[in-house]
Amino acid sequence: MGENNAYQQTLDYLYERLPMFSRIGKAALKPDLTNTLKLCAALGNPQEQFKSVHIAGTNGKGSTSHSLAAVFQQAGYKTGLYTSPHLIDFRERILLNGLPVGKEWVVDFVAKNKGLIEQVNPSFFEITVAMAFAYFAEEKVDIAIIETGLGGRLDSTNVITPVLSVITNISYDHKDLLGNTLAEIAAEKAGIIKEGVPTVIGEQNDETERVFFEHSVHKRSPLYYAESLWSLVRIKHDAKYQQYKAVNNAKREMYDLTTDLLGNYQQHNIKTVLTAVELLSHTGFNITVQGAINALAGVKKTTALRGRWDWIQEHPTIICDVAHNPAGLAEVLAQWKHVSASSKHIVLGFVKDKDIAEALSLFPKDATYYFCNADTPRALPAAELREAASQQGLTGAAYESVAAAVLTAKNNMQDTDALLITGSFFIVGEALGNLKMPSN
Repeated sequence: MGENNAYQQTLDYLYERLPMFSRIGKAALKPDLTNTLKLCAALGNPQEQFKSVHIAGTNGKGSTSHSLAAVFQQAGYKTGLYTSPHLIDFRERILLNGLPVGKEWVVDFVAKNKGLIEQVNPSFFEITVAMAFAYFAEEKVDIAIIETGLGGRLDSTNVITPVLSVITNISYDHKDLLGNTLAEIAAEKAGIIKEGVPTVIGEQNDETERVFFEHSVHKRSPLYYAESLWSLVRIKHDAKYQQYKAVNNAKREMYDLTTDLLGNYQQHNIKTVLTAVELLSHTGFNITVQGAINALAGVKKTTALRGRWDWIQEHPTIICDVAHNPAGLAEVLAQWKHVSASSKHIVLGFVKDKDIAEALSLFPKDATYYFCNADTPRALPAAELREAASQQGLTGAAYESVAAAVLTAKNNMQDTDALLITGSFFIVGEALGNLKMPSN
């Protein structure tokens, strides 16, 4: 119990002492990289001691990061993976070969660096990034897959010089921080493009094309467009796997690909991963497209990825998805339409700084809704959400917690019904955590 107590006390210190975006929103963000650079310098610049791949994008960066980590792990490389936010336990953010950093290591790191933390006064995200870099350097990882938190240019992770940069896609999210046009948002994400380092663009868009082109010319960084290089046709799918025919357009080679990543939107991420693997195979890593295809069959098992069209159970069907902006929700709800069920139920919650009117307009009117708010100050109160939803013709009750909403939904369901839990990482995290839903 001692280790658990010390770990909880350490987390409480970090959560309470440091401004945290997931709790208070943009007030927690520091407008430049100064704090991260100070922390890293004091720690001996760990970010310079390992090779990395840097991943940004509005949606899909978590799935892409986990998939690339799975490829390297399966190829026998010691692989670090840094992502955010976490769903259940803070340590999900910092993985080594698919396993979370030890509680004791986190406790020791914070104890050892308390003076530094008090002096620099970083945000929660800044110290977490520094912690991940220190851990990966100490463990001498062969490669670290680093996901940006928000944006790219000023994101704390942007102190690395990777061997490859990846931008999955650009759509609207965090407009108050990243810009009101796709071009403005793209310019923030393009901040991860580094001098001479190749960049993969996952999804193309007329509004963002010129931004990436200008950055690539300025930085002498060759661009590779995943959508042009790979084609995917889905052959079959069920509650556990999707099967595709994957075609390398340049080489005219066809592969059979099975993946445990569900969700129609994964086809975009798979093309991005296959493109990245081809490029990384020329940087001294012994990885192949066929090896990547083998790894994609078991990403969830290899790296513990959760919350992406996460099919929790059948009879009745329960699916969780962390989609939280209009583009992500549109993909999820298009797929939800094709889930067959006698009646459909949706547990829904958002954080305050989202464009919820646009998001709510995407939801079907023929479902029963359970509006809730996660246990964080940044959550949109359930009663406010219910009010906004009713203006869009969505009907349901408000609940005081995610657990209460999910429990009521489960009690209301027949075996032939289906439940979708979505709207934010926090809603899905609490649903998975509080109800101890079994892993697939």
